[in-house]
Amino acid sequence: MRIVVTGGAGFIGSAFVRHLITRTDHEVLVVDKLTYAGTLTSLVSVQNHARYHFSQIDICDRPAIAHIFASFDPDAIIHLAAESHVDRSIDWPNDFINTNVVGSYVLLDMALAHWRKLGSERARRFRFHHVSTDEVYGALPDKGYFTENTRYDPRSPYAATKAASDHLVKAWHHTYGLPIVLTNCSNNYGPHQFPEKLIPLMVIKALAGEPMPVYGQGLNVRDWLFVADHADALTLVLEQGRVGETYNIGGNSEHRNIDIVYAICDVMDRLTPRPGRALHRELITFVPDRPGHDYRYAIDFTKLRTELGWQPMHTFETGLLLTVKWYIENRTWWEPLLLAYDASRRRGLAKKSA
Repeated sequence: MRIVVTGGAGFIGSAFVRHLITRTDHEVLVVDKLTYAGTLTSLVSVQNHARYHFSQIDICDRPAIAHIFASFDPDAIIHLAAESHVDRSIDWPNDFINTNVVGSYVLLDMALAHWRKLGSERARRFRFHHVSTDEVYGALPDKGYFTENTRYDPRSPYAATKAASDHLVKAWHHTYGLPIVLTNCSNNYGPHQFPEKLIPLMVIKALAGEPMPVYGQGLNVRDWLFVADHADALTLVLEQGRVGETYNIGGNSEHRNIDIVYAICDVMDRLTPRPGRALHRELITFVPDRPGHDYRYAIDFTKLRTELGWQPMHTFETGLLLTVKWYIENRTWWEPLLLAYDASRRRGLAKKSA
């Protein structure tokens, strides 16, 4: 297939693109605005491949998106472009509304026009694959799991804009017949993640010997999914998922935030011991919680496992070790981002809205 990947220079997007180029025969066009979280350094390993192409475009730019459809003539769109950091959405919700809602509408409108012009066989095979999050479902108590039938209950501006885009995608399918598939994933982690997110931030703080900030008491629970496993699942859903269906993608790996930080500290004690045998856990400090911080997310991916035979290949322990080692060994990737975007600064204290 000829596949357009929006947001392909971001964390999940770049992992997916690397997977497509190295594990499949598909041709890929990355469309990315290259905001703070999108960097071509995440695609260096595939940038010279004959099946890889790149175009710096804002998905809200209708003429530019129309040109992409006309010139590349894709068989599929996988839509990963999104503002994704909850803390930033608290401070700057307008950016999230523009990209996640308006941008998704532009893509859907252009994809529909393109799909209607295709011959019958190509039209039958065409897919618009929308990549979303488990945060659209809201929060869970101590027990239970999100399924594809869980009622939407977004709590943050980020989650609300992703929920809105999910609903638009489903509406374009039910109203206009556009062949879509939709995936909702749990918390991703792994190499090439922007340093403001929990795991890379903790590693970087620990390497610098700085306080490792944990929200509240660190009791919030997330289901963690290694990004390479996510890329594999996305490919499977794109190629074999049933039109009109939603598939949840989870890592079957629930952990409290504080336990994640403890695990990072323990790995770093082995890989990069502190002077005088001091423990990295001594750097942990508790800071005021995020406003409206959801207590727990957990994904039931039974549908994906039973229909398409997918399950994660990495345990959390193996994935975390790979991730910590990557950040220790790849300062040249994250240090420029840290300096350019003040990535380790606390955001999302709800002191302003603009």
